Amino acid sequence: MSGKRHESLIKTPKQLVIVLVLSFAVPVIVIILLANLATSGRIYDEETKSPEAVAKRIKPVAEVNMATAGTELKEPAAGAPQAQAVAGKADGKQVYESTCMACHGAGVANAPKFGDKKAWAMHLMHGTEHVYENALKGKGAMPPKGGNLTLSDAEVKAAVDYMLGAVK
Repeated sequence: MSGKRHESLIKTPKQLVIVLVLSFAVPVIVIILLANLATSGRIYDEETKSPEAVAKRIKPVAEVNMATAGTELKEPAAGAPQAQAVAGKADGKQVYESTCMACHGAGVANAPKFGDKKAWAMHLMHGTEHVYENALKGKGAMPPKGGNLTLSDAEVKAAVDYMLGAVK
């Protein structure tokens, strides 16, 4: 250990009072100056405060065109999503691959996986007609007809039969 004695920078009571006053006054002055700086400037000019400018900023994103209400559109709007139509009368495998496989292939949202006998057994307890009804009307996260409303009831039932055939 060193024989030197540690000394404080404050040696007199006058220095102590000065340090205490400055340690309180400097932060208060800094806060006052920052508050003044934040509130003194004009952030918005008069043009941005005008009622027209405000109305333009809060205008809805879309509007309903009542002139075309009740008329039938010949083609969907550009960029509108379209359901994938299955060519002609589709068999169960085609419908499964185009519509059902997205969820039933991976078991998304607790959908019974294709070929998983244990998962399908719970649904088959109520009978095949109940499974058809769930497929046609939707259940839980599954929308009616698996989200492809262009499918006929027979095509949906064929897809259900295809999936059930894999577990029997």
